[in-house]
Amino acid sequence: MAAALSRALKLPGKKGSQLGEYDPLTQADSEDESEEDDLVLNYPRNGLGRDSCLGTGSSKLRGCRSGRLVGATDEAQDEDEEEDEEDEWTERLPSKPRQDRDDMKGGKYWRHRDSSRERMGEDRGGAGTSGAAGLGVHISDTEEKKLRVKNAVRSAFFLVPLVCAMLLVLLCAFLIPCKKGEQQWERALGEAGGVTPPPLALWDVDGDGAEDVFLGVTGRTNETHSAQGNKVYSAVAVSAVSGQVLWRKVMKEYVSYIQCGLQNSVHFSPVCLLGGKSLLVAVNGTTGKDLWQLPLRNIESQAVLLPDLEGDSVPDLLVATLPADNSLDLALTLISGQKKEVIGHPVPFNLTGQGKLIGPLLHETQKGAYYILFGLGNIQAISLRDIYIRATGKIPVSQQLRKKDPGWEALKEPNSSSLIHIYRGTECVEFLLPLVAGFGNNRNSLDNVSNLNSSRSDLVLVYGEKKLSVLGKRDLRKEWTFSSAPIHSQPAPGHFNNDGVLDLFLQHSANGVMTAVVIDGASSHPLWTAEFVCPHLVLETSAISTSTGKSAFLFWASDPIRAQKNVTKTTVAPGVSAAVPLIRKLFLMHPAYPTVLLELASTTDTAVTSAVSYQEHQKDATYITVSSRPTPGSEPGSRILKSMSLKAAIAKGQIVRIGETDKTGGAVKPGVFEVNTFFRRLAFTR
Repeated sequence: MAAALSRALKLPGKKGSQLGEYDPLTQADSEDESEEDDLVLNYPRNGLGRDSCLGTGSSKLRGCRSGRLVGATDEAQDEDEEEDEEDEWTERLPSKPRQDRDDMKGGKYWRHRDSSRERMGEDRGGAGTSGAAGLGVHISDTEEKKLRVKNAVRSAFFLVPLVCAMLLVLLCAFLIPCKKGEQQWERALGEAGGVTPPPLALWDVDGDGAEDVFLGVTGRTNETHSAQGNKVYSAVAVSAVSGQVLWRKVMKEYVSYIQCGLQNSVHFSPVCLLGGKSLLVAVNGTTGKDLWQLPLRNIESQAVLLPDLEGDSVPDLLVATLPADNSLDLALTLISGQKKEVIGHPVPFNLTGQGKLIGPLLHETQKGAYYILFGLGNIQAISLRDIYIRATGKIPVSQQLRKKDPGWEALKEPNSSSLIHIYRGTECVEFLLPLVAGFGNNRNSLDNVSNLNSSRSDLVLVYGEKKLSVLGKRDLRKEWTFSSAPIHSQPAPGHFNNDGVLDLFLQHSANGVMTAVVIDGASSHPLWTAEFVCPHLVLETSAISTSTGKSAFLFWASDPIRAQKNVTKTTVAPGVSAAVPLIRKLFLMHPAYPTVLLELASTTDTAVTSAVSYQEHQKDATYITVSSRPTPGSEPGSRILKSMSLKAAIAKGQIVRIGETDKTGGAVKPGVFEVNTFFRRLAFTR
């Protein structure tokens, strides 16, 4: 062979051929070496080829060495020739540039081989460029740019939506300001109606997380030919956050009762009931538009939410009315929640008691039987089953209403009617309320949750103006009785200690001194007492649940009377000069610091009713007051609706100390910083 002969004779041979020259020996050698050059160019730089024993290409093995290109013929070689070729590859491979190969072969032929190998890499399952790179073949600049553009487009398709999503989250979380209500606002709504409390209710109807305010308002107009003269009666819904009027509903008569919380099965919006003397109107709580009206005669009470009486899966209602002929004292009227009409006819009762109307209230016994509590100066009960039978002459469809409690039925007097006498005495009943936390803050709700909590609880009974008793929910017998000076306002249930039993905050006054007392709900023992100058104001106390597990109590009073040792306590004479306006102050008391009060506000207005509206998102509460503000001259006063954030008021509140010693005689004087830190960290819960 020519190649073997050249090596044997130590002839270098001619590595490349030029046009126009021909040497048989060197030409033969050149042909063989071109094949060897092909092997060299096809041999990967890492020592592994597609046809090697460790390569990922063809499974064809050639002694763990690189094979020839496709289409090349195999030639048998001896061991010496193979060793020489290996040495030659080792010397030529690292530093042989492409330009030399282009010189050795035509550039056109080399590019053809590159493209062919790239296509072979794609056919073998590898990416075009990566496969070529694995074979040691360089791609052109144009193809490399196209690949970069393609990768950039892919990256853009992934990154652009991701960046847009991140910007949207940041925009919602930080850039869009949260809607915050005013810390304090007040609105003049109509004219003052004396000291008679107007109807007030709370319910969230605009979806902002705060309970909005519903108020009965009386205004005046220049028209004198109307049935009410120049007076205009209406119900107003006011946003608890901003104080803006949401809607106003003009009524034909004075609004005596406002209740919210009924669910509308058609529009899924809360329903508010507006009760007058002869008309019951249901309106959409969000818009104030009429849903239905029901004319009734002599409505004397709020509506009571009842279980389903007719089997239509819609709760029904009950109200107390006076009969048309006025021969009987009271009647109970059932109202269909589905048909919006009276069920049967009113059920009359010949009550002999005197005093103000008590109830009606729904009570569920431990046996699951329902009874209605009501009375005039006393308390009587009748089974809801008996009321339905007497109104319709039919047996109730619901199995639950067919139940009777044997223990309650045994309380009936022999040879008497179906009435059960719960309390009958010479002293008239002043208050009857469920022993439920927060009941006094939003007592005009008609939702199922509030209804169940109220109907399954113990009852607080205030009678004779001086006695307070708790009636057990099992048999409504008195568990304990507490006697005091005349009680003028409804007790407020709340948690003062850690025994889990609701305690009672009450106010009583005598000889120009108002005394505030917290009664232990388990034992009737006084837990806290403080004395104040009588504010000449009858206003219910509000008990608010806090994050500490105990309740904070809000009440109105004048300046506190501090107890002093060895000094006779003086009282304020009731005949103080009327020329000096009496300043009334709103105090907050928390059981954690019983010797410290926070003065939140002071005013010369006459507050007639109050309520607490919760704000779930801010863990805050707003204190709502309705006051009568006199105006100069002969013009009637204005009705002022005022809202105040409790957190904001606490931050600006003034510390008032009402005691310096505890029961053991030890000094108790918490520092100002300690008290301020505690109250500013206080959060309010429902």
